Amino acid sequence: MTTANPLLQTPARPLPKHVAIIGAGTIGPDIGYYLKSALPQIRLTLVDVNQTAIDKALLRCQDYAKKAVAKSKMSEAQASAVVANIGGTTDYAQLADCDWVIEAATENMALKRRIFAQVEGVVRPDALITSNTSSLPAARIFAELKHPGRATVTHFFAPAWRNPAVEVIAWEKTDPAVVAYLRWLFCLTGKVPLVTADAVCFMLDRIFDNWCNEAALLLERALRAGLAPPEEVLLGCATAAEIDSVAAEFVHAGPFFVLNLARGNPIITETNTLQAEEEGAHYTPAPIFRSVDTWLTVPPGKKVDVAPETAAAIRDRLLGILFSQSVDILDRSIGEPADLDLGCRTALGFRKGPLELMRELGDAETRRILDRLKAERPGMPMPKQPLAAYQDFWRHVLVDDVEGVKVITLRRPEAMNALHDELTDEVLAVIRKFEADPAVKGFVLAGYGARAFCAGADIGRFPSMLGDAAAATQYARDCSRLLVHLDAMKKPVVAALNGMALGGGLELAMRCHGIVALKEAWMQLPEITLGIVPGIGAMVVPYRRWPQAAATFHGMLRRAEKLKAVEAHKLGVVDALADDLPGLIAAAVARVRALAGRPSPIAAGAIAMAPLESIAPAAASGQPLSKEIMGILEGAVRDAGDAKTLGEALEIGYRAFGASACTAAAREGITAFQEGRKPDFRKTA
Repeated sequence: MTTANPLLQTPARPLPKHVAIIGAGTIGPDIGYYLKSALPQIRLTLVDVNQTAIDKALLRCQDYAKKAVAKSKMSEAQASAVVANIGGTTDYAQLADCDWVIEAATENMALKRRIFAQVEGVVRPDALITSNTSSLPAARIFAELKHPGRATVTHFFAPAWRNPAVEVIAWEKTDPAVVAYLRWLFCLTGKVPLVTADAVCFMLDRIFDNWCNEAALLLERALRAGLAPPEEVLLGCATAAEIDSVAAEFVHAGPFFVLNLARGNPIITETNTLQAEEEGAHYTPAPIFRSVDTWLTVPPGKKVDVAPETAAAIRDRLLGILFSQSVDILDRSIGEPADLDLGCRTALGFRKGPLELMRELGDAETRRILDRLKAERPGMPMPKQPLAAYQDFWRHVLVDDVEGVKVITLRRPEAMNALHDELTDEVLAVIRKFEADPAVKGFVLAGYGARAFCAGADIGRFPSMLGDAAAATQYARDCSRLLVHLDAMKKPVVAALNGMALGGGLELAMRCHGIVALKEAWMQLPEITLGIVPGIGAMVVPYRRWPQAAATFHGMLRRAEKLKAVEAHKLGVVDALADDLPGLIAAAVARVRALAGRPSPIAAGAIAMAPLESIAPAAASGQPLSKEIMGILEGAVRDAGDAKTLGEALEIGYRAFGASACTAAAREGITAFQEGRKPDFRKTA
């Protein structure tokens, strides 16, 4: 059975021991470095016809590891493990014992077929074979394989060692177990697998290639309209810079800047030619791609002035092609809507997914933009459903059923599953949808991937509330809507900590009726290091739920001390520990069943509390803290402990959060966070 969360599945095969990558040029070594970083124990072989290319690729992997150590992303020992057991060869016979062979050669069908014929001649019949093609359908690439069921496309995005997205193509002859395994493997190793149908250019390249092609067609339109001299258009001078400047509203880097970075002009020509052959002449690549090597444009963060009418025309055209391709992808079931939005954000650098943009603009404005595209670009796909139908999906959660328990996975991998308003509301909506269903025994909350349960809450609108106690207090109340609902539930909810639980993420776990965790998971309340106090229950709930661990919570709140899952289990905060993800979910489901009909409530009355001994205002890391914020926090903890009801205690916490928002420490801490530096609270004394 396929699960929405790949890690809920039991893999059909073990982790690979020997992986080979064919093509030691641009992306091949990056794929290899990603795999070795995630699975340092594997043996990696880089294959190429050119020994010089192999040598350069091996050096590149070593350089990546050295840079990771220099930036404190890796220890020396970890880097040594990553670069160990990497070799190169020009001899396909060296691949005989490979568990997985990834082809990352030039986009040439004949070449790829020759490569796979050689590979299949030496590897085991059960070895995985995948291609990194961005556009060529799997059915064509693998048409001549003797064992096509173990082959498919795994399309990585540059830079492959860092970009989390990877498309996994489900074509007609691939064994579904192979697709399920690849989803599991990629998710386990930090990637975001997006399953797509076997259409030309799959899902995300349809977006990217046509976005870039449309930008180039706009250049030619400018030339025809006399808006720029021919030499400027051919060089991509002002007009390319104008288009990138307008595009900056939607993407972190404009189409021409990205084309320069990726040397992508020939790629767009090739892929759009393929689309034109398959789906119509309206996909024909802009001829200007054949006469330009480098575009003169602006880098991310820079803009040129654009006349309002020109900006409006560019904006409409870029949005039009984005929406046209998006509805076509969904109408033809090439990909799923949540994957489309997520992939555009993670793989392509869009600030918001296309479906999110359509929702924000509204039906009337979206329809106007599409109608304009239809008039200007006849043949481009138009919606086949009412526009509202494209918005009917969960954007940030995955929902699975395990033995009558709904497992809700928080899926915001680009933010380590951090909470924001929409994610909070989706979790709440799923719970409300099923909590009255007698077939549902309860719920499990888990985080997507293998690193984080939930890395806190997005800063969101909070910076605008600095200095406004009433607004910040109400903000804390509003952010507690899911947690207050959990407090009143009759069916149990169990948090399954698959990794770190920080700040608001830990506050969410604390409000669940039980917590289970992987042995290597850990928890932290880092708010005080930002010059604020936790606003949605951390100064209240842990003392009422686990009074025996009060001294530990004192340290977590006042010094941002980390609590490891093993220690939390000894304290009774965590109910059970697990060694791996399947064991974690099994433990969480068992805990739901054990709590069925009697979810443990949070103590309501005043409580006795371990004294808050005076300490210096410094974090466990040694970072100096604000004495004023420490005082606000300690006062709230004491007052909340004396409160006669849980609601009264929570209200004390909300107001303390509001008070902290009015301090110089909060302004310094939040500003430092936004600027990516450490705060200096000495200037706030």
